[in-house]
Amino acid sequence: MFTGIVEAIGTVGQIQKRQSFARLTIEAETILDGVKIGDSIAVNGICLTVEALPPGCFSADVMHETLNRSSLSRLKKGSHVNLERAMEANGRFGGHIVAGHVDGVGKVTGIRRDAIAIWYTVQAEPSVLRYIVEKGSIAVDGVSLTVAQVLPDGFSVSVIPHTVEHTVLRERSGGDLVNLETDIIGKYVEKFLQPMGFRQPQSVITKEFLSRNGF
Repeated sequence: MFTGIVEAIGTVGQIQKRQSFARLTIEAETILDGVKIGDSIAVNGICLTVEALPPGCFSADVMHETLNRSSLSRLKKGSHVNLERAMEANGRFGGHIVAGHVDGVGKVTGIRRDAIAIWYTVQAEPSVLRYIVEKGSIAVDGVSLTVAQVLPDGFSVSVIPHTVEHTVLRERSGGDLVNLETDIIGKYVEKFLQPMGFRQPQSVITKEFLSRNGF
């Protein structure tokens, strides 16, 4: 589990494309202290497993499912990525619950300044937008942000300068694709309230049943 508080910006050093997956090697010296093979690191909001630890970097395999449903397929050598190690049990919970399993890809459609804040407007598919609520949480490329406004076809966030400067949001421009993960709580609530694929059992308690049994 992650919190959406980016620890460092890494640089893609190598991309090896295989028949059924791709292997990313990411230069990330500042956050590798204590990291071991098998640990989880979120790369632009996507939970990846450390497969190798060459000096000053780590390698992780990315399956086709992840490439097809995220913006990782657009990475190239030299691309910058947000990095966050999995949350420690005794760590501070600075953002919100982020699983590292993106719901879809959004498109940046607008960037504007408002005093010191920077507003990003992101277009999102209806399947993602349904879980986005005003003042709720959203992870954009792994960055925990608060939704400032919900639009018919997207949403806007107002981001402080510190967050922009210390994440890859500083490099985003109109038309760029970003990974989106909505608040996991909303998805579970929907599942519990409207279970899919299950028929509600018919009640055997009817007026006739009650009459036959003396009620």
